[in-house]
Amino acid sequence: MSPRTGGSAPGSVRKKARVPDGLSGRVPDELSARVPDELPGQTPDELSASAPAELPEQVPDEPSARVPDELPRQIPEELSARVPVEQRGPGLERDAVRMLVSRGTQVSHHVFVELPRLLRAGDLLVVNTSPTLAAAVDGRIGHARVVVHFSTRGDDGRWAVELRDPDGRGTTRARAGEHAGTEVSLPGGVRLSVEEPLDARGERLWWARVAGADVLGLLRGHGRPIRYSYTERDQPLAVYQTVFALPSPDGAGSAEMPSAARPFTARMVAELVSRGVQFAPVTLHTGVASTEAHEPPYPERFAVPEASARLINAVRAGDGRVIAVGTTAVRAVESAVGADGVVRARAGWTDLVVTPERGVRAVDGLLTGLHQPQASHLLMLEAVAGRAAIERGYAEALRGRYLWHEFGDVHLVLPGEDPHTAHCASNSR
Repeated sequence: MSPRTGGSAPGSVRKKARVPDGLSGRVPDELSARVPDELPGQTPDELSASAPAELPEQVPDEPSARVPDELPRQIPEELSARVPVEQRGPGLERDAVRMLVSRGTQVSHHVFVELPRLLRAGDLLVVNTSPTLAAAVDGRIGHARVVVHFSTRGDDGRWAVELRDPDGRGTTRARAGEHAGTEVSLPGGVRLSVEEPLDARGERLWWARVAGADVLGLLRGHGRPIRYSYTERDQPLAVYQTVFALPSPDGAGSAEMPSAARPFTARMVAELVSRGVQFAPVTLHTGVASTEAHEPPYPERFAVPEASARLINAVRAGDGRVIAVGTTAVRAVESAVGADGVVRARAGWTDLVVTPERGVRAVDGLLTGLHQPQASHLLMLEAVAGRAAIERGYAEALRGRYLWHEFGDVHLVLPGEDPHTAHCASNSR
């Protein structure tokens, strides 16, 4: 979400988040928003093991989303997608969701199945291959029931978790008053010990140790997908997997679905490839969302492989457009691009928060869901398309009764001008 119509990168602003011990207490320099012009010739594995730099003890104020002028502070409840589109009627598939298309401030209305004719040969879709984990597990603190949301595994074996209260409707609500030393009993005699807040920003997420089982095994045996109160019922884990999801060698995955890719089907991918649209896989394992507080994203693991980096650079050097599928794909790619605009293979942790001030350097467009007006993701949309385009698009989404959240409709943000003209201008700054 930068003041750009189709592609600009204003001066880079470094936005740091304090990373506690579970993430080795630090984030590598090469993963920061202030990217050096040249990187050492390292493989992704070497990069993830390279010596990181210390972060300052002082935590700066976090960027906050600016609610577009024409939007209410809360989306009407009836615009929440309560079930997946394929469960709303006979014969429907995932690609039956509606799609709002923004080209600058021009807006048009489509169905997702029309995507192939809206893209062109030479375009590149950057997709996140992270699989979704069954990351919610029931537990008890004494006699009180709780639900543990497993968010992120740290380098020291601890997990970032959020403890939530059951709400009596099969979902959960935020839980207040957590403290270090809390013990949670989990299925199979497993114990979870809460140790310290993840971050100085608040006490929603905590670092915790699990004794008595491997966490990933616990999730496979007793977990279920995380869901929130706007959904109607629990769904099988398969409903939360995208067509691009691939098993990770270490079993890692996302606490919540990278949902922008959910409407894609195998048939859609085949049609796009037949029309000359290319795909570049990246990985970013998403943590637990901040549905009540709308906090900026915490550090997350990511990887941009060498082949994808080369493909992105080649498309940007030609006439194609680089379109990220989801905010997670934007965060991964923008964490791997240097100030010179060149994307290089990287892996490790990223603390990058894409804002209008920082801008984007490698992404021309974005396919994403519809976000709450106070969500920090709107800053990223503004960095990609500009404030006016996002305000116009969201006003049209409300008027058109589009559906929000992970089972909802999608928003395709395309450049309103030649992206490479803007890229050249940005790289000269």
